[in-house]
This record gives sequence, C-alpha cells and structure tokens, in this order.
Amino acid sequence: MHAERLPRPSRAEQKAALEARIEQQRVDILVTAGRLRTASQRLDDGWHALMCYKTPLVASAGLVALSLSRHPGRLWRLLRRARRAATTALLLKRGWRLLR
Repeated sequence: MHAERLPRPSRAEQKAALEARIEQQRVDILVTAGRLRTASQRLDDGWHALMCYKTPLVASAGLVALSLSRHPGRLWRLLRRARRAATTALLLKRGWRLLR
C-alpha cells in the first residue's frame, strides 16, 4: 500500500506563507529592539553623561601621564592607594549589604 500524497501547495500559497512568516519575524525583531532599547537606557544615559566630560578627562589623563612619566615612583604610590581605596570600597559595599 502506498501512502496517499497530500497535494502540494500552490506557488501562490507558498509565497503567502513565506510572506506571513517574514512579517512575523519583522514584528518579533521590532519588539525585541524595543526591549533592548528600554533595558540599555540607563547605560546609554550614563555613557552620554560621561562623554560630556570627554575633553577634560582626556586632558587630565594626559597631564597625569606626563607627571607620572617624569616621576615613576609616584605611579607605585598611586597604585597602592588605588588598591587600598578599591579594597575599602568593596568592604563598605559588603558591610552595607549585610546591614540591609
């Protein structure tokens, strides 16, 4: 016994099905893009705020680099202080979490 073959959809039906599928994919992409935009809004706002100070930050970094290149010992002192500051910040953050 041979299995009965289903009639093959016409070319117009195939085209309509593909167009419907593409349209649904477009809608899905638009929804996902909106969610992404909403989720990244705070990050984008922070980046734009930081970019307002781009020139002063670059100039300051250049001055610091120039100063540190002339006096390399200051670099090590600065790194030690930065490490202590980072450690202190982490401890305070953990302590704050414990207290909440």
